[in-house]
Amino acid sequence: MLDTQTRDLAVAGQQAAHGATPQPDELDAILDQARARARSAGQPFAGSVTPAEAWELASAGYARLVDVRTAEERKFVGHVPDTLHVPWMTGTALNRNPRFVKELEAKVKKDAVALLLCRSGKRSAAAAEAATKAGFSHVFNVLEGFEGELDGDTRRGNLGGWRFHGLPWVQD
Repeated sequence: MLDTQTRDLAVAGQQAAHGATPQPDELDAILDQARARARSAGQPFAGSVTPAEAWELASAGYARLVDVRTAEERKFVGHVPDTLHVPWMTGTALNRNPRFVKELEAKVKKDAVALLLCRSGKRSAAAAEAATKAGFSHVFNVLEGFEGELDGDTRRGNLGGWRFHGLPWVQD
C-alpha cells in the first residue's frame, strides 16, 4: 500500500503534469463532458469519464472512486489506493451481488459524485445503471476500467485502462 506521503507526492505529480491544481470550474467541465458522452450514447446514468478524468476528479476530492470488481480481482490484479470497494459481482463465478445498492448507500451519499470502476468498463456501466435506478443522481462509469479491453492475443492491459495510462495503483 502507498503511504500517505507517497500518495500525496503522486497526487502532486499528477497535478503538476496538468499545470496546477484543477479549479472547480475545470472539474465541472469534466463532468459536463461526461454527461454529454452519456447523452450521445444513450446511457441510463449520469455519464462516463476517462481514467485520467476519474483520477483528476477523485484526487481533487471532487468525487469518490468506487471499485466494483470482486475482492479477488482487487487482491490479485491490483487496485487504486484509497478507493471504496462495493462489488457488483462476487466470487470467481461472478454472481451478481444482491446487496450492491445497500452497500453503496452505506458508503456513498445518493447526491455525491461517484465514479464506478471495474475491469473494462462494462460491469461498472451496469452497476451505474442500477445505482441510478436506486436514486443515485451523480453516478459515472469509468471508461476502459482498470485493465482495458482484450487485445488480439486475448490479453488485457495493452488497449487502455487505468494501469495502461500510468495512473496510481497498488497490489497486495
